[in-house]
Formats: sequence, C-alpha cells, structure tokens
Amino acid sequence: MALYLLFESASGYGLFHAYGIDEIGQSVEAVRSSVLDLDRFGKAVKLTAFNPFSSAVDALNQCNAISEGIMTDELRSFLELNLPKPKEGKKAKYSLGVVEPKVGSHISEVTGIPCQSNEFVQELLRGVRLHFDRFINELKDSDLEKAQLGLGHSYSRAKVKFNVNRVDNMVIQAIFLLDTLDKDINSFSMRVREWFSWHFPELVKIVNDNYLYAKLAKFIVNKSDLTEKDIPALADIVGDEDKAKEIVEAAKASMGQDLSPVDLINVQQFAQRVMNLSEYRKNLYEYLVTKMNDIAPNLTSLIGEVVGARLISHAGSLSNLAKCAASTLQILGAEKALFRALKTRGNTPKYGLIFHSSFIGRASTKNKGRMARYLANKCSIASRIDCYSEASTSVFGQKLREQVEERLEFYDKGVAPRKNLDVMKAAIDSMVNGTSMDDDDIEKTDASPKKSKKKKTKTKADGDAMDVDKPSNVAGGEAEPGTEKKKKKKKHKLEEEAQEENGAADTTPKKKKKKSREASEEAEPKTATDGKKKKKKKAKAEDDE
Repeated sequence: MALYLLFESASGYGLFHAYGIDEIGQSVEAVRSSVLDLDRFGKAVKLTAFNPFSSAVDALNQCNAISEGIMTDELRSFLELNLPKPKEGKKAKYSLGVVEPKVGSHISEVTGIPCQSNEFVQELLRGVRLHFDRFINELKDSDLEKAQLGLGHSYSRAKVKFNVNRVDNMVIQAIFLLDTLDKDINSFSMRVREWFSWHFPELVKIVNDNYLYAKLAKFIVNKSDLTEKDIPALADIVGDEDKAKEIVEAAKASMGQDLSPVDLINVQQFAQRVMNLSEYRKNLYEYLVTKMNDIAPNLTSLIGEVVGARLISHAGSLSNLAKCAASTLQILGAEKALFRALKTRGNTPKYGLIFHSSFIGRASTKNKGRMARYLANKCSIASRIDCYSEASTSVFGQKLREQVEERLEFYDKGVAPRKNLDVMKAAIDSMVNGTSMDDDDIEKTDASPKKSKKKKTKTKADGDAMDVDKPSNVAGGEAEPGTEKKKKKKKHKLEEEAQEENGAADTTPKKKKKKSREASEEAEPKTATDGKKKKKKKAKAEDDE
C-alpha cells in the first residue's frame, strides 16, 4: 500500500509520496538513522504537491484549525486534487500519514481517505521537516525562517490573548519599590531629624511625623529668623495654631548650636528630597491600587491591595498564585520558619504574609490559626477567579469577604454563617443581573405585600357586612361575590358543617326541624355578628321546646 505524507509548514501545505520504504527499513530505529542522510531520504520520499498560503492571516487561520483538529476547505480541496481517486465501490490503495491524530480522524470522516499517525510516520515527517527547504527549490531558507517566526508570534499572541491592563509584572515591581521606598524614607527621615537636631533639638519632641518634620526643616532653615509673623505659615504646615506658637517659643529658647549658611542649605536640600520621596510614595501607592483593581479585583476586595500584591509578588505571578493550594498560600512568606520547624520537629507556622490582613488581627489568640486557614482558602478561590475569568468583576471578592466576616462572628458569638454554595449562587446572580438591589428597594418590596394584605382584610370585612344585610342563598345556587379561592373555601366549610350535622342528627321530627333551621342559618356567611345571632336563635329554640 502506498504511503502519502501531509506536512503543514509555515509557508503552506506539502504532500509527499514515500517510495521504497522496505529498502530503508521497517523499524523505527532504521528510519530514524536514515532520516539524517539526505541522499538516502531523498530517494525514499518525493514531493508530490505544494500549496502556499495566500497571506499571513490565512496561515494563522490554517494553523489554528490544525491545532484544533479541524480540516479546512483549502486543505480538503488540496488533498482531493492531488491524491489518487479510488474506483467506485472500492477502498483506496493508499494511506495518508499525518502528525495530528485528530486531524487524521476528521479527514477520514469527511473525505473517506484512510489516515494513520504512528511513530513510523512521525519519523518520516521529521525527516521532511529537516530537509523541507531542499525539496522546494523556489523557497529560500531565510524565507522559511521568517515565515516560521511571524506565524509563531501571531499564533502565540492569539492563544495567550495578551491584555495590557492585566500584566501582573507591574504589580510585582510596584510592591518591591514600595517596600524599598518605605525603608529609604524611614532612614532618610531619621537622618534629617538627627542633622537638624544639632541646630533645633526641641522640634523633635513637638512634631512626630517624618513628613511634617522635613517640611518644617525646609521652611524654618534658621531658628533665629523665626518670629510671631511666621505663626500663620507654620499653622498651615502643622495644622494646629497652638503647635505653631509652641515651635516659635521653643525656637527663641533653643539650646541648639548655630550652623553655617552652607550647612543649612544642605539640610534644606536634603529635607526637600525626603519630601519628594514621600510624595512619590503616595503616588506609587495610588498606582498600585488601580493596577490591583484591574489585575486581581476579587483578591483586592477580599484581603486588600498591599497584602494581595505581596502574595502575587512572592508567588512570582498571579497564575502561580492561582496554582498554589490553600495550605501553601497560608504559609507563603514563612518558609524559613516552616523548614526550621520540620528540622527541629517543632510546631509549624500558622500564617505567613496573610498575617498582615486585618482579619487575623481581629481574631482571638486561640482562633488565629483557624482564621488563617479559612482566609487562605478564600484567597485561593479569589486568585483563581481573577486568573481564569475573562470578565473583570469584584462581586465574588465582596461575597468572600462577607463570608470571612461571618466566620469571625461565628468564632466570637456563635452565629452560624451561610453556606458557601448559597453565597456563590448569590454572587453569580448579582453578576448576571449587573446590579444588586438596594436595601431600600428590598424594604419597599417587603412592605408592599403587607399593604395588600391590609387592603384584602378591609374588603373581606366590607363583604361580610354586606352579606349580613343580604344573606346568600346557597340552596338556590346564587353566586357569591369575590374570588374563586374565597368561594372554594366557603363551599368547603359549608360541606364539612353539613356532614357533621348529618352525623349528629336524631330521628325525631322536632330535631329534624331544628336541623333544617340550623342548616339554613349556617348557610349564611361566617362573621362575628352572624355567630352572635345564631347563638341567640339556638337559645330561643331550646326554650320553646
């Protein structure tokens, strides 16, 4: 049986005919060794047809179809045109070797061409791939490399679905820089305090904030120049007029030494640098908040921007964090303590980076470990939703946060929390609907049935009063005004009462009369006034008898 080989290259489809396979060798190892020799391989495999792609877009579409195991119309027409057609009612005397088994099964289903994909065919196609540029004279080696590079880039870009707004590398760099800036601003602020304290030591006790101290150091420059005229400007910086007066009075009786103008200029410049760094740190934090809301909105709403960014940074990426188990995420950042505990056979750590969350701090000492385990579980769910969901929403994170709050209440007060299934259903419903109902709307909807009930009771009372004036003739079959439900209920009551009276009735004619009288009375609507009238009539009848 003849063997044809289908080769999908970056520049087009190629169809090859394998001759003299028996001469090369039936075993896979023999074929593998003969593939490297072009002279031997060129005698066994010949090019039958080649169909180049019309454009880069066409090449990408064909590549996507092949990767999904689908035969395109172009490929079908190429095969039907170049493969020998079998006679009617007879099987084909050849088989087609393909790389992808899914493509082969689809080709055989649609066209009826027998296909095979095994190690023998794979080795032959490996040889075709190795010497492909030698089979087509018009195709240069550089052109083939360019086509492969361009198709590889476009195919990878289409598969990854690259989104600029969801690049977690920016979050990793931002949180690293934020931590570094915190350390640097701290050390620089201490240096400003120490340097300026030689000149004005009393200012340290008055102002505790590092940023305000740097601002005051830049504004004051020389303490001897401070007067009462500067109190409004100092009050604007400090935010308190009493403190501004205290600074002026302390400057008058300061024990610090005088500095030269050059030294004061250097202190002033350094204070300005510290102020710039502090302002940049605020801007960087705002940038981190916006990026975290874009990349991981659910994790952000659950555990906060800084802790969430630290978790992503420590794991390496959001996808790595999503792959972590909840138990791994719980102790992320406490690896040293974990391995030390394993080595010394001590107690393993209960929490790592998630200790900085407010939930762990709010939990009692005995419940911190349980709370850390529960919070790690919810963080794992939130990170997976952020990583693999296409729609960017923070609904799930808010619901998970509510669950953690309920768990805290359960540990403290014993209030039973909601089930996870119910919470997730509510989150999905709110996401589908787009907007959840406000509390005011819920109260309105709850209040409306109460009003309708009141109205119904009023109409009932009015109807009963009318029935007292004009009793309904049940025996005559007249219809009673009202809904069908009311009619059914009244009918049911009358039937039950009639059955009870029939069971309690005696054979005496007097009692029969009494029974008929009672039946006619009880056929009337049941109201409070009717009940009183019936009692009076019964008492009179008994007295007469």
